[in-house]
Amino acid sequence: MRPFQIAVAAVLSLSLAACHKARTFEALPDDMDMGNKAAKVTVVEYASVGCPVCARWQKEVYPAFKSKYIDSGKVHYVFREMLVGGGSEVTVAAAGFLLARCAGKDKYFAVNDAVFASHPGLYDAPRETLLGIAKQVGMNEDEFTKCVTDEKQMTALNDRAQRNAKEHEVDATPTFEINGKKMEPGYHTLDQIDAAIAAASSD
Repeated sequence: MRPFQIAVAAVLSLSLAACHKARTFEALPDDMDMGNKAAKVTVVEYASVGCPVCARWQKEVYPAFKSKYIDSGKVHYVFREMLVGGGSEVTVAAAGFLLARCAGKDKYFAVNDAVFASHPGLYDAPRETLLGIAKQVGMNEDEFTKCVTDEKQMTALNDRAQRNAKEHEVDATPTFEINGKKMEPGYHTLDQIDAAIAAASSD
């Protein structure tokens, strides 16, 4: 079995950008988002596709959350990519996000969903698992390999993750931000998110 390699050598050595803090929770040009952009409530999720807790939330809460809030147009949902945890978690998350970006905006969330759904087995055979997901969205092995070893895109991903960590003061995943107000990092039930959205709606 070939080693799972992606262009992550410089990920941990890149310094945090000395940028001003973002003052908005609206989607930035390189964020991925869904739902009604004119909704009164914006829910931002800071997450890593390599994060086990994020994967659990995605499996257990996200389907109902999506149906209740995104599909109904009640919230604008913004997803911000994070690279957290140990070496293998960062490597797998980076490859997953690169794959999702390569698949295109219309398939981005489908790839993320598939990566989350592959937990915990993802870590038993990460390359094979992600290659299987790539094939599901129409990529061949050469395209997959080129995608996850693209140093330019890896640098762009790292820049996004560093920006999200520094400018938005996020250091754990998942972190949910409702109209600019962050919930405590970690797993939240739909009832807890309901309460946060209700509070934001009444402001």
